[in-house]
Parts: sequence; C-alpha cells; structure tokens
Amino acid sequence: MTRSVTSAATRAVTRAVRIGLTGPIGCGKSTVGGWLAARGANVIDADAEARAVTAAGQPVHDAILERFGDVIRGPDGTLDRAALARLVFSDAAALRDLEAIVHPAVRPRILATIQAADAAGARAVVIEAIKLVEGGLAALCDETWLVTCTPDEQRARLAGRGVAPDDAARRIAAQADIAARFAAAATRIVDTGGELAAAEARTAAAYAAALAADKHGNKGR
Repeated sequence: MTRSVTSAATRAVTRAVRIGLTGPIGCGKSTVGGWLAARGANVIDADAEARAVTAAGQPVHDAILERFGDVIRGPDGTLDRAALARLVFSDAAALRDLEAIVHPAVRPRILATIQAADAAGARAVVIEAIKLVEGGLAALCDETWLVTCTPDEQRARLAGRGVAPDDAARRIAAQADIAARFAAAATRIVDTGGELAAAEARTAAAYAAALAADKHGNKGR
C-alpha cells in the first residue's frame, strides 16, 4: 500500500519542464523553437493558436470585426489580417483592444495542450509567444527565455521575408521595449546573431541546462 501511494504521489508532481520563449520580431523565436522541437520538446506556437481562434466562423473573429469595423474587413466579409496588422502596429490602443479579445480565447487552448503533453510524458513544453507576459503565459513557465539579435539583423531578416522597410520599421518600433522590459526577468537570454550553427549550439546548451535544473521529477525521462 505504501508503494502504491508513493507512486501516485510521484506521478502527481511529475510534469514537463515548461519554457516560455519570447523576443522581438525578427530575432528568431521560431527558429529557436524549431531547434528545441528537434531535441524533443513539445512546442506551442501562440501565434498559431491565435490564428485558429480568429478564423472565420469563430466567436473571436466576429468580435474583432465588431470592434474594428470595415477597415479590417476583406472583400469576402472576413477578417483581413494584413489590414489588422497594419492597424495594430501603428496604434497602441488598438493593439491592447485586440489582445483583450484574443488572449482569453488562446489561453485555454495552450493549457489543454500542456496538460496533454504532461499526460503523454513529454520531457519539456515550450510556449512561444510574443506576448508571453501580457498574455499571462509566463506565470505558467518554469523558465522564460528572451531571444535577441542586433537591430541590423532584425531588419535584414524581415527584409528576407519580404516585409517592406516601412512596415518592418513599424513592427520593430511596436516591439522595441520587449527586450529592455524582459531582460532582467528572463531566466536565460539566447543570442541568435552571427553564424547559425553557433546560435543553435547556444540554444542546445540552454536547453540542456534547463533540463538539468528541472525540479519536477523528470530526470531521465
């Protein structure tokens, strides 16, 4: 009986290491997330979850159209995401309103994915989110990582994605304070600048350190 109780208690406290991943646009969050996924982590992309809850036919989609009106409505009557992005990246109040609509719908989906990963015996779960703190997701994490690079590298990467210089400037400016605000609180800072192989090696070292620091009974899983 004692053995059975002990095993149940162990299972109750055993869960995946949770890593929150954030950083300004163009700094390589998704690249770092991909490297972590290749090493066995379950990666949750908050942007992908946001796209899912804002798809046509979803309540959040309609709430966004109701709040912002025809300026972000496409010819087919559905949300014009490019128009919405232009609006919120140039209007801080509009961005706050959008987040207030979207974040409460995204959070339960992320929680459900974390629970599923724990049930499946995942070693680590990574939450990739530009609004890691504002969306209340940092509080779920054991570690929070800030992904950084130089402004020149940011601009070059956005240009490589086909983002126009003026649009890139607006997006970078809208997120300019992320690194400054988050740096002191971040568990680890991952610099993705320079050679890609070196940046991947830094990510791998940070991941190994996070697993070694695990306090949830997952050693050797």
